[in-house]
Amino acid sequence: MAGGAVSKRRSRCSRLAARNRAVAMSERNRSIDGVSVPCFLYGTAWKEDDTQRLTELAIRQGFRGIDTANQRRHYVEAGVGQAVAGSIRSGLVTRDDLFLQTKFTFRDGQDHRLPYDPKAPIAVQVEQSFASSLQHLGVETIDSYVLHGPSRRTGLAAADWEAWRAMEALHASGRARLLGISNVSLEQLERLCQEARVAPRFVQNRCYATRGWDRRIREFCVAHGIVYQGFSLLTANQATMAHPAMVRIAARHRRSVSQIVFRFALDVGMVALTGTTNAEHMRTDLEAFDFQLEPEEVAQIESLAGP
Repeated sequence: MAGGAVSKRRSRCSRLAARNRAVAMSERNRSIDGVSVPCFLYGTAWKEDDTQRLTELAIRQGFRGIDTANQRRHYVEAGVGQAVAGSIRSGLVTRDDLFLQTKFTFRDGQDHRLPYDPKAPIAVQVEQSFASSLQHLGVETIDSYVLHGPSRRTGLAAADWEAWRAMEALHASGRARLLGISNVSLEQLERLCQEARVAPRFVQNRCYATRGWDRRIREFCVAHGIVYQGFSLLTANQATMAHPAMVRIAARHRRSVSQIVFRFALDVGMVALTGTTNAEHMRTDLEAFDFQLEPEEVAQIESLAGP
């Protein structure tokens, strides 16, 4: 009887552990219009000649979502493609395992190395940039195609609408599975959602704690079924990370403050981005999935910078 009781307890513990692992794995991805989207992306800006090596390293460490852009000024999109090809060739992943996100960038955001004819209509520029992205990445479809910011700081200009309509056409063709917009204000996002034929499924913004972690845009996203992607979560928030409350929360969980920031981002529904170049940091960043904050801790971090 005693042996049977022990066996039953072990069986229950095994089932509980398996359920917890399943929850942890399901938390790592969300399904959006049938597309599996990792909740943690590896960002490839500013990597230059190390782009391929670091992207391959990120994939080996466990990242399955990669963010890039066809903007040679800040990204080497072709290096991402080489990393993807190498990781698939080695058997580490398949194409279906990966979520690839890239962007169309207007002329003002580029340097002289353009992926399109600057004299062509904006719609043609989008098509040319997209075709170039497919070639760079070595794929037939892009999981998420993002407008890399409106052409001006306020409102949406005719160029923005021309670019978005061209992106909608790519979506309709099936070559771009989801659409998004980056570096966008609340007013611009509201107008886009009012008039777009295909609404954005992502907003990707630099996320400042001093601005309430972009709370107003996040609230709009939640209300309209848009997923918020936060970047520069660490570099934009050094002062907040040094706050005694953050340090106490980190100590309570025996985690780094960086892990607390990423866990907070996940807990409030963000898709988080990291651009670390350190293999150990890649691993520990992903360990944000291995613990949870208490609701009062989330609320405290939300309020650190005020309303």
